[in-house]
Order: sequence, then C-alpha cells, then structure tokens
Amino acid sequence: MLDKNIFSKIKTCATAKEIWEMLTQLCEGNDEMKENKLTVAQQKYESIKMREGETMTEFDERFSSVVIELTGLGNEYSNRELALKVMRALPRECGVKTMAMRESKNLNKLELHDMFSNLKAYEFELETRSEAEPSTSQPTKALATTTLEQSTPSKSAEQISNDMMSLFVKKFWETYDKISKPLF
Repeated sequence: MLDKNIFSKIKTCATAKEIWEMLTQLCEGNDEMKENKLTVAQQKYESIKMREGETMTEFDERFSSVVIELTGLGNEYSNRELALKVMRALPRECGVKTMAMRESKNLNKLELHDMFSNLKAYEFELETRSEAEPSTSQPTKALATTTLEQSTPSKSAEQISNDMMSLFVKKFWETYDKISKPLF
C-alpha cells in the first residue's frame, strides 16, 4: 500500500521521470543524506567484531548486512578485503584457523559465503570436540599435563589457553629444528 505522505508528494508530478526522481529523493535522500549513510555504514564495517557468545551464522548475517548496505551505497570491497576483515573480526580462538586459511586459500578468489561455510564447519568441529570425551593420545596428555603444571590456580582460562598455545608453538619449533638439521 502506498503511503499517503508519498502519494501527496508525487501526485503533482507531471511525468514518469519526475515521479521516479521524487521517489528516489524520498527513499534514498539527497547527496548529503547518502554521504551520511555511507559514513555510518563504513564505521559499522570498520568496527565490526564477532561478539562473545555469537555464533558464526549470526556473525555472518550481521557482517553480510553491513556489506550489502555498503554495496547499496556504492562502496564495494574486493574478496581479499572482505576475507581479511572477517579474519580480523574473529575472536582469538579462531586464530589458528584464520592463519591456515590465509596460507592455504587464494584470498582474491575466496567468496564470502565459502569463507563463512568453512568457518561454520570449523565452529561445528570445535563444538563437537568439546562435547566428546577428552583425547587419550600421549602428546595431548603430555601437553595438557605440562601446561597444567606450569599454571597456577589464579590463572584465567584465557591465560591457560595462551600458555597452551605458547607451549605448542615451542614444541613445534623444537621438533622442526630437530628435523631440519643436516644429518651429516
């Protein structure tokens, strides 16, 4: 149904072109209004971060709506720019995954929906692992034991997670150094 206010403004127009221009002005605003909308949308884009407790699907919807808004205002980003922005907006827990994606994917060709599909699969895998029984593999046990021995009761879960990651990286480089040394 046509809004009475809009109808009252276009009823005096004589041609279809005048009607179209009036509707465009009423719906999109003038150049100053468009510039303000673009500034607000860019600020949303620049400051977007995945919220605590937010699922990847929810973040995908929120991020995509900002990108659609910017595209509608004439501001488009390359696949690479969008992929890097998403990776920077993700929480620390996704750091290993984003690093792997940066190294294994051509970010210029990586479509946003493919990236989010990949991240949603990763999120599902993490949830499934956390619900499953703890791993009984010796390296995992050793890593967890070493980390727990180093941590004190006053450390937060984030600090323990950071300690585990540091230990993992340290063990990785020790192993790499052993493997990469010449045999002769």
